[in-house]
Amino acid sequence: MSADVTKHHLLVILQQHIGEAKGIGAQALADLAGCNKRQVRDLVTALRMDGTAVCGHPATGYFIAETDEEMERTCRFLRDRAMTSLVLEAKLRK
Repeated sequence: MSADVTKHHLLVILQQHIGEAKGIGAQALADLAGCNKRQVRDLVTALRMDGTAVCGHPATGYFIAETDEEMERTCRFLRDRAMTSLVLEAKLRK
């Protein structure tokens, strides 16, 4: 399966998961898509790079944003995770 077809397939699955309450865990999403969790993360990143509002959090799973608040929570989660990574890098370089 090509990357574009896989990305499209994942999007088709995620369109059944609109809103945080309908989030789907990474393993369940991987099982439905026929791939592994690492591939799910890569495909979610690719969809986000395309501008698709794929939200997610370990507590809720992945879903398509239904509200601005859901999108904001995901953006905040991603920003906090990025900041933690930058702090860890700074500590390692000291």
